[in-house]
Amino acid sequence: MTTLQPALQAAADERRMKLDVLLLFFCQATMNASAVGQITMSALIGFSLAEDKGLATLPLGLQWVATMAASIPAGIIFARLGRRAGFLMGAACMLVGTLVFAAGIWRHDFWLYTAGGLPAGIGFGIAQHYRFAASEVATPAYRPRAIALVMAGGVLSAIFGPELVKHTRDLIEPFFFLGTYLILAILPVACAALLSFVRLPPAPPRQASPTPLLEIIRRPAFLTAALTAAIAYGTMNLLMVSTPLEMMACGFALAASATVIQAHALAMFAPGFVTGRIIARFGARPVIAAGVLLNMACVAVAVMGLSFGHFAGALALLGLGWNFMFTGATTLLAEAHSPAEKVRAQAANDFIVFGTVACTALGSGWVHAAFGWNAQNLSVLPGLVLALVLVTVLRPARVAQPA
Repeated sequence: MTTLQPALQAAADERRMKLDVLLLFFCQATMNASAVGQITMSALIGFSLAEDKGLATLPLGLQWVATMAASIPAGIIFARLGRRAGFLMGAACMLVGTLVFAAGIWRHDFWLYTAGGLPAGIGFGIAQHYRFAASEVATPAYRPRAIALVMAGGVLSAIFGPELVKHTRDLIEPFFFLGTYLILAILPVACAALLSFVRLPPAPPRQASPTPLLEIIRRPAFLTAALTAAIAYGTMNLLMVSTPLEMMACGFALAASATVIQAHALAMFAPGFVTGRIIARFGARPVIAAGVLLNMACVAVAVMGLSFGHFAGALALLGLGWNFMFTGATTLLAEAHSPAEKVRAQAANDFIVFGTVACTALGSGWVHAAFGWNAQNLSVLPGLVLALVLVTVLRPARVAQPA
């Protein structure tokens, strides 16, 4: 009997671990659904509310700025209060942001609508740490799959977000999209309810002599992971944000652009069910390199034509390339820090990543208006070449990890 007890306990622990990963999958899905819905309609709402049409992507850009700014305080909250308190605060911020967006539409006030990006961005920035929480509740062998599976929570949001936009935009006439935001406000409340069932690790012990943050950032392993993730997200965001605007200029209706964004979001998150297995078999660097090539293929398809098929095909390749690059980079990040350094390293990583995303979101509408669709697509190629060089040439050693 005593011989079986360790095996039974190990099996029970494994089942509980997988349950926690599944719950984090649904938490990620609910938070991402708000973001996918916002991406689908934000530029169009901004275009309708702003007097200067060049500001159409400003609300989404401000949201990404807030996502970047949330990285450092999120790291402090997670370090001092633990994951649960931080995630609940993120859900509350997302709820407030969604309601401010709704108020901006109701009052037909572009600047009030734009202000909603601040709390919504903070909430989304905190939600990015669900992938790190998955790596903490998982065993080392299961970690790549746990990260990829939680990121795959976006599959539900990819299906639900655009469909919600398409079917609720006229719910409260004449305030287009007001009903959409009121329904989206339910999602962070659902996320908070799910969190009550997740077994999350406590706040890490305080280091007597913490490693200087600059020392962590200067490590080649950290730079490779952070820059690769930043290029992946920046490339994806620069092209995705302006796609609804380009499609509108080409005469496509909202339903068409929502379908393209939906295909893109599915390509971003659906591979998460297998990306972890692929990384476990081939390694993170080859997967990142494959993601770079997929993004280059996206650029090629995008500049070949302006049909619905070109938009859908390019955005699908863009989503798949992002998934390979970003999941691989997140896996590489674990090699760049010790367990005691994890929260600070993760916060610094997301500050770099979402700082890049904020710049691309703020500049996407301007680049599109000033230089056109083809030039906007070609502008991402230098960054992709840099990412390819980083993962194929630079081979930093891992930071020592305890058994």
